[in-house]
Amino acid sequence: MSLIEWKDSYAIGIPAVDYEHQGLISLINELYDDLIQRGANERTHRFLGELFTKISAHFALEEEVMRDLGYDELAEHKEDHETLLDGIRDIMDLAERENSCDEQRLGGLLDTWFGEHFRNRDARLHSFLNQKKN
Repeated sequence: MSLIEWKDSYAIGIPAVDYEHQGLISLINELYDDLIQRGANERTHRFLGELFTKISAHFALEEEVMRDLGYDELAEHKEDHETLLDGIRDIMDLAERENSCDEQRLGGLLDTWFGEHFRNRDARLHSFLNQKKN
């Protein structure tokens, strides 16, 4: 079962960033499926760490692109990234303390965040990039 389906509207027009967005969604769906099927276990803890690491690396790439292009909403976009990372850290901490993971909380956080972020922040970035091309 997929938590997040890729939509063409998520594309921002930078192939490397779009590729990473698709990879992150695939990784999230794999994690979510594992949580639903098996519940929290050691593999899930490692996977949460991998998810956090990959999302952090992706955000660093995206923020570098925005910095290089002089994007006027870099600070707000970066703050949105930090909000997601803080939420994942909270879930990781809880999973470590209780040796379980609240998959509904994680799923809700990721689904809501990615949907809103792609629709708002990344759509705005996409418009900015299109204006730069013209």
